[in-house]
Parts: sequence; structure tokens; C-alpha cells
Amino acid sequence: MTTLLVLYRRPDGGAEALATFERRYAEEHLPLVAQTPGLRATRIQRVSGALGGETDLVLVAAMDFDDREALDAGLASDPMRAAARILREIAPGLATFLVVDDTPEFA
Repeated sequence: MTTLLVLYRRPDGGAEALATFERRYAEEHLPLVAQTPGLRATRIQRVSGALGGETDLVLVAAMDFDDREALDAGLASDPMRAAARILREIAPGLATFLVVDDTPEFA
């Protein structure tokens, strides 16, 4: 399995800016992501803290695909391109995207 892992940092502007980001993320971005071909599962988690220090991370999203080819096809799809446009509006420069693969040899 290949997962697109997205780490979201806190937007500038305090609690109101964070609430606006979260509302638009849930109402506008995620419904488009859900339409992505090849997407097996999506998990959204709120960051509640960091061990040993502070963090500016607020949300983590994990989107699972069968493999890298399925991820690449999903990223090229119309729903994901539309979701990316919205994300650029609501979280400019706040997201870090990682592609991670299952590693059964470490299980």
C-alpha cells in the first residue's frame, strides 16, 4: 500500500483562522478528495501535541492507495486537481506532502 501523508501547520490569524481552515477543509476539500479514483481510505487526525516540545502541526491526513501507480493516477484525476486548487486557497504553504509505502520487512 502507498499512502499520501499530509501534515498541516497552523494558519496565521489565531483561532478564527484555524476554524475557517478546518470548516473549508471539511466542507469543500474533503468531498472532492473522496471522489478520487483508486482511493482506498482516508484518515484525518487532529494533532493534540508533540512529545518533548511544541509543534505548529494541527492536522494529519492519510490517503491510502494500492500502490504508487494508483496514487499517481489519483493525483492526476479531476477531483484531486479540484481539491488541490481549494487547498492552495485555504492552506497556502501550510501543507507538507509525503509519499510513504508499507514496509513488511519491518513488521
